[in-house]
Amino acid sequence: MKKYELTKETIKVKGKTLYRIKALTNFNDVKAGDLGGYVESEDNLSQDGTCWVYGDAEVYDNAKIFDNAEVTGYAEVYGNARVFNNAQVYDNAKVYEFTQVYDNALVYGNAEVTGYAEVYGNAQVYENAWIYGKAKIFDNSHIYDKAQVHNNARIYENAKVSEDAQIFGYAEVYGNAQVYNNAWIYGKAKIFDDARVY
Repeated sequence: MKKYELTKETIKVKGKTLYRIKALTNFNDVKAGDLGGYVESEDNLSQDGTCWVYGDAEVYDNAKIFDNAEVTGYAEVYGNARVFNNAQVYDNAKVYEFTQVYDNALVYGNAEVTGYAEVYGNAQVYENAWIYGKAKIFDNSHIYDKAQVHNNARIYENAKVSEDAQIFGYAEVYGNAQVYNNAWIYGKAKIFDDARVY
């Protein structure tokens, strides 16, 4: 049995027609008859699980939302992106290209996650952070405030990257380390324990 259907209410996004969705059953905080956000087709949002697109959020191209994931606010998920497990993408965040956001990860604010990047575990990417390339953000790490993480960089454990800092190359930031205030970490550098770099 389907949990939602496409309505006749449409918007145009980058030359594509997106359809507002309408719930057919009750699940989580969604009630039958509730209107959701916009998808290009039923391929974008699974009919299984409790995943949902809320508000004015948009999911299109070959992007897929499944399991119990949520996309809400004015967020956009497109390209070949995948948002699944219990992940949430909201506010004005953009997740696109081949990105994967999963587990209990949160992407919000004006953050962008693109390329082949992955955000997972309990990681959070927010404010104006930009994650791209093949970067991986996981565990309990936080990336925010215009920070950029790209190439093959890894941010994990309880690390925090903020204030225009850039982590790239094969660099790793982990433990309770914090990198901020325009610092650049790159090459094969490893920043860990309680280090502060700024």
